[in-house]
Amino acid sequence: MTTRTAAALCAVALSALLASCGGGGEEKKADTTAGARQTVTAATVASINLSRTVSASGSVSAWEEVPVAAETGGLTAVAVYVDEGSYVRQGQPLVQMNDVLLRAQLRQQQAQVQQAEANVARDDAALTRAQQLKERGFLSQASLDTALANQRSSNANLAAARAALSETQTRLSQSTIRAPVAGLITSRSVTKGQIIAAGTELFRMVRDGRLELDAQVPETELALVRAGQSATVTSSEAAPTTGTVRIVTPQVDPATRLGLARISLAPAAQLRPGMFARAEIAVGDQPALVVPGAAIVYREGKPGVYVIGQGEAVRFAPVTTGARTGDQVAVQGLQAGQRVVVQGAGFLGEGDHVTVAPATAAPAAAAPAPAGQAAR
Repeated sequence: MTTRTAAALCAVALSALLASCGGGGEEKKADTTAGARQTVTAATVASINLSRTVSASGSVSAWEEVPVAAETGGLTAVAVYVDEGSYVRQGQPLVQMNDVLLRAQLRQQQAQVQQAEANVARDDAALTRAQQLKERGFLSQASLDTALANQRSSNANLAAARAALSETQTRLSQSTIRAPVAGLITSRSVTKGQIIAAGTELFRMVRDGRLELDAQVPETELALVRAGQSATVTSSEAAPTTGTVRIVTPQVDPATRLGLARISLAPAAQLRPGMFARAEIAVGDQPALVVPGAAIVYREGKPGVYVIGQGEAVRFAPVTTGARTGDQVAVQGLQAGQRVVVQGAGFLGEGDHVTVAPATAAPAAAAPAPAGQAAR
């Protein structure tokens, strides 16, 4: 081989090598550009009617707290029949006070009434005779007037005696302190042997044993709560129970921006007055925008979704999450019809371009290979 021939062969080989290297670089650049688009799945923001609940919390209190006090005073308690935690019926005796003196006064006044009745009968007869004698001319007008005055005085004394008897009977009945309503005794401040003054509070009771939760509701959700709505009430100190909104107060606390909903608790509730409890009030179906739960991602501690825009570019949109139903989450901050990234959202950044994979059905099972044919 001559020197010229060898140089020509080297030039051809060098050109082929350079061409080969140049073509490989273009293919790598194309592969890199194609790889910049991440394949993701997408979902459309949908508007549905969602069962909504309003969360509230507060203290358990009595539906109606009734103080029980003594109407008559100066008597000693000789018996106390009930204690805290007792459930009593209306009219049931709670305390018996010493009524010996009152019974003695009662007997004395009963005798005074009998005496007054006898005086009335005597003076009635005297007046009748005086009138007859006056008609015959045997009695002066002055004597008739005296008989009439005596008869009127006797009737007045009888009325006074009966009034005094009625007062003593009333005081005697008040010496037995009875439950004014049916309910649960929550406190007791009387002991046997205590001299009870009139007006002294002896017991405090919950009327009919009914309790309610004074639930504090944010003012932004207060308009959704109405009387008659059902609620689920929970507490760390008692089993869950149910309740019904009895009333929503018309005022909002200007300091806390909280309104008050009074929730009547079920009779079998294990809650006690003063306990702290939480309520989930079912306020009915409300229109809401929902996205799949997998679409929610967090950036800098805030929830949001990646919305797919023109050119398949994505942008991060902060949202406020709400109730969850199945795999759907209610959100605020989006519009119905927008497309959001579901699978692959956690690996995206602002402005990334994506390739949306079409929705596909689950792959069918592969058909068995023909007998005798080796699998490749």
